[in-house]
Amino acid sequence: MKAAEYTRFGPPEVLEVVDRPRPTPRSGEVLIRVHATTVTAAECHMRRGRPLWGRVILGFLRPRRRMRRLGLEFAGQVVEVGSDVTRCAPGDEVFGFTGFRLGAAAEYLCLPQSASFAPKPAGVPFARAAAAVDGSTTALYFLQGKAHVRAGQRVLVVGASGSIGTYAVQLAHRFGAEVTGVCSGRNADLVRSLGADHVVDHTREDFTTTGERYDVIFDTVGRSSFARSRGSLTERGCYMSTATGPVSTVLSLVTRLGRGRRVLSGMSVDKNASMAFVAGLLADDALEVVIDRTVPLADIVAAHQYVESGRKRGNVVVGITPDAL
Repeated sequence: MKAAEYTRFGPPEVLEVVDRPRPTPRSGEVLIRVHATTVTAAECHMRRGRPLWGRVILGFLRPRRRMRRLGLEFAGQVVEVGSDVTRCAPGDEVFGFTGFRLGAAAEYLCLPQSASFAPKPAGVPFARAAAAVDGSTTALYFLQGKAHVRAGQRVLVVGASGSIGTYAVQLAHRFGAEVTGVCSGRNADLVRSLGADHVVDHTREDFTTTGERYDVIFDTVGRSSFARSRGSLTERGCYMSTATGPVSTVLSLVTRLGRGRRVLSGMSVDKNASMAFVAGLLADDALEVVIDRTVPLADIVAAHQYVESGRKRGNVVVGITPDAL
């Protein structure tokens, strides 16, 4: 089978498409024929071995063997199951998240049946399903699981035109919040169409200097900080960022002790529970999946280059099979 792998940390050019044996599912495992995956900013950081503290998981000098094949999101069809598998059967169409197992950037993917995947809603294209996994479930985790966003609150989404941001705008709007999206001017119309009531063009204006106050500030791209954003929060407002690390963990613990503005941190997402919610939205055509472009596996290097450019809108999909291109 064809798979995209890398054996050293570095720029997109360290990736190469190689031939590997098709895996065989063991007891409790599921073999999936991958039709589509994506390239995320998180994978680009992993490929570069960033942040440095993350190398405890990734590998210190070079990527660990099990981390060499990227691919976090996928949509495909179950082709074989090991003994004791009761969750699905050959022929089932599924979509989901690999987590630190990675490996979706390949023609076949082997996962335990306990992994984070769900039945793909009928009629939803594989490319759309693959792009609806990580961004939406991460946004749901922060907005609902951490901040408990509710009707009447004011929510600011930094990076509103990205993968997580496009879903965060939609979900915050769905929960009844007044939503402000921060993005470049060229993406303002897109962000408004997703449910943003207001848009701040970050190329012309700094949201921290407008004098506006928000109950929730959610930075989906890690470009702000609690220190700079603190003045833009209401008295009991909360700040969240996907750029988690030791500093955000400490700030979360310290601010939790007071009764004022807080930092909410953590990435312990229950993807299985979230996947069911997302599947329902897709089935009802109630979730807009923004796909910037779709490329074949052979163009994986170019896809990583484009994602690292910071110009993508929504998601970049990698079509593994012709029906996903």
